[in-house]
Amino acid sequence: MTAATLTPIAPPATRTRWWGAWAAGVAGGVAALSGSGSASLNGDELATISAASRSLAGLWELARHIDGHFLPYYLFMHLWTQFGTAELWLRLPSALAIGVAAGLLADLGRRLHSGRAGVTAAVLFAVLPSVSYYGAFARPYAFAAAAVVFSFWCLHRLTRATPRRGWVLYGVSVALVCSTHLFAVLTLPAHLPILLSTPRSDEPARGQEPSRHRELLTRALPALAAGCVPALVLGLVGYGERHAVSWIQERGPEVLLKFPKMATGAETAGVLVFAVALAGVALTWPRARAWSAALGAWLAGPPILLLTVSLLVTPLYVDRYLFVTSPALALLAALAVAAVRPPVAAVAAGCLLVGVAAVAGLDRHTELRTVNGRFEDFPGAVRRVAAREGDAIVFGQSSVRAGFDYYAPPGLADDVLRLSPAPEAGGFGFPERTDVAEALRDRRRVWVVWRGAKAAGDRLPRVKAVKEAGFEPVSSWHSAELPGLTVALYSRSAREAGRH
Repeated sequence: MTAATLTPIAPPATRTRWWGAWAAGVAGGVAALSGSGSASLNGDELATISAASRSLAGLWELARHIDGHFLPYYLFMHLWTQFGTAELWLRLPSALAIGVAAGLLADLGRRLHSGRAGVTAAVLFAVLPSVSYYGAFARPYAFAAAAVVFSFWCLHRLTRATPRRGWVLYGVSVALVCSTHLFAVLTLPAHLPILLSTPRSDEPARGQEPSRHRELLTRALPALAAGCVPALVLGLVGYGERHAVSWIQERGPEVLLKFPKMATGAETAGVLVFAVALAGVALTWPRARAWSAALGAWLAGPPILLLTVSLLVTPLYVDRYLFVTSPALALLAALAVAAVRPPVAAVAAGCLLVGVAAVAGLDRHTELRTVNGRFEDFPGAVRRVAAREGDAIVFGQSSVRAGFDYYAPPGLADDVLRLSPAPEAGGFGFPERTDVAEALRDRRRVWVVWRGAKAAGDRLPRVKAVKEAGFEPVSSWHSAELPGLTVALYSRSAREAGRH
């Protein structure tokens, strides 16, 4: 046995056809899909609709100003939304991507250790609340996770097969990682411990293994470099649009303490699974140092690298950019429990781990499947607008209008500032009038909707302009979670009403 592999326990006859990977893929997809139609779309998902609904020329114009690194995903969704934009349909690709990730994770676990390790990894992955969130989220994060698992699956296949047979697929997998999400590339340094270690050969003749290793490197490293070309292109585009991430706040090293919760989507489950995953690194090390280092780097490398870039260049640390580490967390935890002896005890330990993680995350699963599961309850906000004839509506951020376009019935209230039904060519906001007082001159009541808590309205220019036009707050409502949505009713003050 060499440092680059774990000895598979599965019989050789099952290596090419294994039902567990397919079953795990179906289970993962169903788990993700189970919450797809219950939660309201949030602003990011509405941005996906906005981008995907544009012409190809319009999409290119958008990419020149903002979200250029999402262009491959937007192009895919441009084709997907030709068949509809219902909540379930929009989120279905992400659920399918989770299914692919779970299936590949199951087979990777089998290749590294055993079938029970693969099944445990896939099922544990599927029950994480973070998987239910991003698997029912019309953004590219589930695609990125699937691409990363695929790249490690291809890497393992490359080290065990004849290099000339696997390097093309490996290069394609790396290109997919780079195309699905820019920060998914932070997982690629974790490939190096495998590529730079001596690969496994099945009973090689003495002296042949170094030659095979050289052949592997001469093919795999160029494939890795070629696969990274999309990351270079999208990275240059993203750097030119760095103004679009100016909203990200600077984070310190203490943010890493929250990483287990982010990776799993629940605090208690996060601490539990992360502790078992660390044990997986330690237990794997004596048998397969290269893979132990690789899987550990897959788990811990991205948050450390992203934080480093955030501190040295510009703030970029956002939890959702690190969802690509969740499969590694599940795989390492599964390898830990699969190492328990005898095998029947390993199965029991795996079932216990999955069960405890599922129960610990049950509250989060329930929350994610409510209408406010994405923290922006647009249907609830629409219901709060009890408009009368002649009422106006103003949006604190013009992009919030997209949620009302999607959920509100026509003619809910007069959108007095809107200049065009189409969004701005270079963003997700809408062209608006700037003369708020004039637009509201003949209005008695105005509904104001903004993203954020009630107190956030005092800092928004549109809300200030409504007050300066002579309106006073009458009532307000805020959805349960932050940032949430606020709906406030303003009425013209008595003094201003006398003038009109």
